[in-house]
Amino acid sequence: MAQTPTLKVHRLSPALSKLPSYGSDGAAGLDLSAALESAMTLAPGERAAVPTGLAIALPAGHEGQVRPRSGLSIKHGVTVVNAPGTVDEDYRGEVKVLLVNLGQEPHVIKPGDRIAQLVVAPVTRVEVVERTADALGETGRGGGGFGSTGR
Repeated sequence: MAQTPTLKVHRLSPALSKLPSYGSDGAAGLDLSAALESAMTLAPGERAAVPTGLAIALPAGHEGQVRPRSGLSIKHGVTVVNAPGTVDEDYRGEVKVLLVNLGQEPHVIKPGDRIAQLVVAPVTRVEVVERTADALGETGRGGGGFGSTGR
């Protein structure tokens, strides 16, 4: 049986930072919480980098995918701007969540609120080789783009 990878976590603000945790036995993502001293309000259309108070060391060959929480998105229109945001395995700064309020009402984020989830996933690195268009190979889809499948 394969060994479970380890996510090393350092709390930058011990009084404010919550360790990431899975919300259920079958959850794919670890909940990330806001490390705030006081509540902040995200106005409609506003973006903010919300601190988690955490620095992490991902397992070699892995990335952290910062994804929206579905409940926050459906109930309040608050989501991750660059979903999924990527945390590279060699990044050691504070993990911040780039939130945007796409809703019609201001949304208050309180200290400790769960604001996103972190999915740790393996990464495949590739060798980039330049080729002519003919050398890319033919497919049924070809160059058909947005909305071109399923016709």
